[in-house]
Amino acid sequence: MSEAHLKPEKDYSKDADKIIPEAQELAKTNVQAAIDKLAVLEKQARQASDLATTSRVLVTIVTICKEAGDWSLLNDQVQVLSKKHAQLKQATTKMVQTVMGFLDETPNLETKLSVIDTLRTVTEGKIFVEVERARVTRILSDIKKSQGDLNAAADILCELQVETFGSMTRREKTDFILEQVGLCLERGDYTQAAILSRKINKRYFARKPKKTPEQLEKERKELEEREKTRAADEPPPEKDEDVTDLKLRYYYQQIQLANHDHNYLEVCKHYRDVLDTESIEQDPEKLRAVLARIVYYVVLAPYDNEQHDLLHRIQQDKRLSLVPVEARLLKLFTVHELMRWHEIVENFGPQLCSTDIFDAELDPANPDAFQRWQDLRKRVIEHNVRVVAKYYTRIEFGRLTQLLDLDEDETERYVSDLVTSKTIYAKIDRPARIVNFSKPRDADDVLNEWSSNMRSLLNLLERIDHLITKEEMMARIMPKKGKA
Repeated sequence: MSEAHLKPEKDYSKDADKIIPEAQELAKTNVQAAIDKLAVLEKQARQASDLATTSRVLVTIVTICKEAGDWSLLNDQVQVLSKKHAQLKQATTKMVQTVMGFLDETPNLETKLSVIDTLRTVTEGKIFVEVERARVTRILSDIKKSQGDLNAAADILCELQVETFGSMTRREKTDFILEQVGLCLERGDYTQAAILSRKINKRYFARKPKKTPEQLEKERKELEEREKTRAADEPPPEKDEDVTDLKLRYYYQQIQLANHDHNYLEVCKHYRDVLDTESIEQDPEKLRAVLARIVYYVVLAPYDNEQHDLLHRIQQDKRLSLVPVEARLLKLFTVHELMRWHEIVENFGPQLCSTDIFDAELDPANPDAFQRWQDLRKRVIEHNVRVVAKYYTRIEFGRLTQLLDLDEDETERYVSDLVTSKTIYAKIDRPARIVNFSKPRDADDVLNEWSSNMRSLLNLLERIDHLITKEEMMARIMPKKGKA
């Protein structure tokens, strides 16, 4: 049974109504005497398990210290009161929450840090104040970050395992983890950032269907009923709240992580998740920017079955009409036709290089943009090699280099890379200067193909026979012309 439901052995509320005002008046002249007077009442209420009175006394003591401006005494009292034998947990929680409210009123940073240190000390290892400890730790982390000590800020915040906190709301947990990931990204610790981001379940950000007024009213009544029966130490019931801000923070962090590893396909998927957000869909400028990036990154992704499927699904999105230049670029990668790199540069270069995604010239401040420009050229060449492999079984090496607009070394390298990745089959006969794209087949393959072709032919013949028989039967049952 929680402390809130324990019946006190004796009710000291009337004593508190009398002693607390007297102590507050005495504190104007003698703070220590006022605290001593309240300490007697605190002991009596604590031993009688009178939670309400104990909480009032603890809050009054720390408030008297704060109003007197004696922050050192406040720190001492917080530690002493929290260590009292059989101290009531909820009373301690109330005291810690009250002192947290004093942080903005501290006279200087040094005093504020001392109070934070005290709060972190008295809350360490105590589950019933884990949320308060997390919030104080975040304040300390923000202070360290503002002072420029990014490593200390990240270390302080990342020591918290907030995903295990049962009394913290899901939204606050997610916000904490996103803050941890953000600090790791700022200091360049991408490995730790990736580990921390896996603690967030993406289903939390799933777009929920809009509810009818009747459903909303029903949920409101259910929440009210649950609130009435909820114990004082239980977290409030979760509500269906808007998490768009958390969703966008999460996916933009994931985009940053994927970009660091040059995992363009994952970046494209994350932008598609960003696109599936109401605030993005309703803002034409943001919608166009996200659509353009989806096209850029799916084109940059290395070819495989997943990329090929995603490429065609993106092309079917009618909203691509908002970004006509990117739509034309995407279409070039979906048809089996050769692309000329110089034409790509001429037709799409100005538009692509006007974004922060591409840069045709090496910029020391943004080397990744230049790398993506080089990767785009690589994807164009790989596309051309696949097109050639589709239409040719054998081709002279000189003719292949002419079709690809490359020299012989580059041509051999790109063909070899695609063969290694098993995207195409090819063999290069250097003495004869011939590239063979036809895959040799053994007797089993030939026989299987012949058997499949014969089965298809017989199925067609059977279908034709059935249709002829059907027509003959229909002709017999139809009345002849000229007969009644």
